Amino acid sequence: MNMLGNKILDHFENPRNHGEIQEADGIGYAGKPAKGITIKMSVKVEKGVIKDVKFKTAGCALSIASASMVTELVKDVAVDEALFLSPGDVSQALGGIPEEKMHCSELAVEALYKALTNYRTRSINSTNQEGK
Repeated sequence: MNMLGNKILDHFENPRNHGEIQEADGIGYAGKPAKGITIKMSVKVEKGVIKDVKFKTAGCALSIASASMVTELVKDVAVDEALFLSPGDVSQALGGIPEEKMHCSELAVEALYKALTNYRTRSINSTNQEGK
């Protein structure tokens, strides 16, 4: 653990937005079971803006820190803007992730993308149901 920076350790030891949103507008899963990492993200969206985002993860310190940082970076951000978040952005915000552990930030971003895609699909389906 001593090779990890202070921000990574802080987000690992004190994860932000850990948990699950009941009645979430979107849910996304990402994982590499062979590496022992799974991440679930749930989002609450109001008027196109992410008002709440939470995560659950099974994995290493960097997967927890990455998921925690993702939630911090996208809270109160427009969905369209949040879709541009990259694993590099997460790494930079955490003060740098070792190259061999970049898959952790990639999975956190993938879980977010899947939650936002799920939100959009549900939103379209809801609009289509109301229009009938």
